[in-house]
Amino acid sequence: MKKLAIRATTYLVVALLLVLALRFTPEIPDRRAADVLQQGTPVAVSRVVPAPARTPIVARTEHLGRGETLTALLKRAGISEDAAFDVIRAATASALNTRYLRAGMPVEVKSDSAGETPRELVFHLGIDRLVRLVRSDSGWKGSEERLAWKTDTVAVGGTIHANLYQAMEEQAAAMFPGHAKDELAWALADIFEYKVDMSRDLQGGDRFRALVERDVAPNGATRVHRVLAASFTLSGSETSAFRFESKQSSASYFDANGKSLRAQFLRAPLEFRRISSTFGNRYHPILGRWKAHKGTDYAASPGTPVRAIGDATVVRAGWAGGYGNMLELRHRNGYVTRYGHLRGFAKGIRAGARVEIGQTVAYVGTTGLSTGPHLHFEVLVGGVQRDSRVALRSTSGEPLTAREREAFDHLRAQMLASLDAAPGVVTVAQR
Repeated sequence: MKKLAIRATTYLVVALLLVLALRFTPEIPDRRAADVLQQGTPVAVSRVVPAPARTPIVARTEHLGRGETLTALLKRAGISEDAAFDVIRAATASALNTRYLRAGMPVEVKSDSAGETPRELVFHLGIDRLVRLVRSDSGWKGSEERLAWKTDTVAVGGTIHANLYQAMEEQAAAMFPGHAKDELAWALADIFEYKVDMSRDLQGGDRFRALVERDVAPNGATRVHRVLAASFTLSGSETSAFRFESKQSSASYFDANGKSLRAQFLRAPLEFRRISSTFGNRYHPILGRWKAHKGTDYAASPGTPVRAIGDATVVRAGWAGGYGNMLELRHRNGYVTRYGHLRGFAKGIRAGARVEIGQTVAYVGTTGLSTGPHLHFEVLVGGVQRDSRVALRSTSGEPLTAREREAFDHLRAQMLASLDAAPGVVTVAQR
């Protein structure tokens, strides 16, 4: 009994001590977890505010239809007829001439959401020129923008299987997309027009190389700036051209020996066009029999300008039986050229008139014994008809002077090294 009394007294004392401890212990302040990470100075915690959701921009491209008015296009873009007048007024003030808009012109249309009135219009007037219109509370405001071109130098080349156009499509389209590859083909044809007839001198297996300065716009538009050097290997024989700024000659391109590519005659009476038949025998489509074809036929659209292949005097310009309308020119050194099946003659072309190399003298037609529009071209030497492929193969023009030859040789070595580079962008040494 005594032991039970002692145990009860002990429990009572412990309970009283616990009550006293809880009563006099100070309360723990209400603090955030970040405030108790360090003793003493509390740590500041920044509050993260979520960014407002971005309004998606809805963009599309409209194209001006053939014969369509600008007002009609704007209505298709979601602009009311009344607002369209404000747009046109702002565009006109920003150098947009509505009288000269081309069919197919792209117009970018940007809105905050589908179905809303556009807040921005971009008229692509050309590959490097656009007019941008932006709508605000005060109305439409426009500005003209010119795209900055970046110029680099690229090497291209490859094998010709059919013609120069196809070679460019297969081997240069990546670096000269779209219309640019055709521009390059025309540029090469112009450079070599005294040495190579691109319509018929090229054969399967021939090769070409070119070093070209190329302009590229921020939107990816590409154009040929200028050809620095080029070469064609035709039937194993190489013909080269190097651009050189001579102070003694007006020519721009010279061959590997420093001679101007200009010669007495152009190799073709039409700018780069395809040929429908060549010198030799053929089955005449109208006479219905085999007949010696004393010339070359160049297929071309009606009205294509025909050019004199050299300085000459007009001997005849008029009707000539099966030739239809025919032009005959007398050149120096006993050469005579004939142009048949013409639709008509250029202004001032009559017997006794003087013409210069490259001058337009007539237009392609289908008069006389002709089944379709083309130019029949003949070369006579000493009164005898000759294959123009052979007759017009002439030597190069005047050579560079000794004073300029050293500079040309140095440039040629640099250009040859770049021509031998793999296709793509190359670095040309400073000249």
